Formats: sequence, C-alpha cells, structure tokens
Amino acid sequence: MFLHVTKVTYLHDYQLRLEFDDGTIREVDLADELYGEVFEPLKDVDLFKQVQVNPDTNTIEWPNGADFAPEFLHKIGKEVKKIA
Repeated sequence: MFLHVTKVTYLHDYQLRLEFDDGTIREVDLADELYGEVFEPLKDVDLFKQVQVNPDTNTIEWPNGADFAPEFLHKIGKEVKKIA
C-alpha cells in the first residue's frame, strides 16, 4: 500500500503534524533527520516552516526540494488520532 500525506501543519521547532490518506494523524520530530546536503539548510527554522504537501509526489517538501518518503514519516511519527 502506498501512503500519501494529505496535510501538514508546522507545530514548533522541527515538529510537524501530518495527516495521511489511511486516516491517521501523526506527529513527527525531524530534528535528528536533518543531515546531509539537501537537509542541512532546513536547520534554519524559518526555512523549515515553509514545508508544504506536494500534490505531485503526495509527501511533504520544502522550497529547496528536500522531502521525506511518506512511509518513513508514517513509521517515525507518533499517532495522535485516527480520522473517523
């Protein structure tokens, strides 16, 4: 099954709330995932806050092209609630 991110909300620091097409809402903390050439710039919180869902790839993406696979985000996220 392919997962898609349908909504992203910036919470604080490097934490996001994500809604997935399987009906789950999860909170992810990406502070420890921001390493490597494409992710290093995201340590600037002002850039990190610019996260959006890319409708073509169905995952989160930043203006510099950095993104994470929805399956990875789902796995590391803590479930907040399930959408009825």
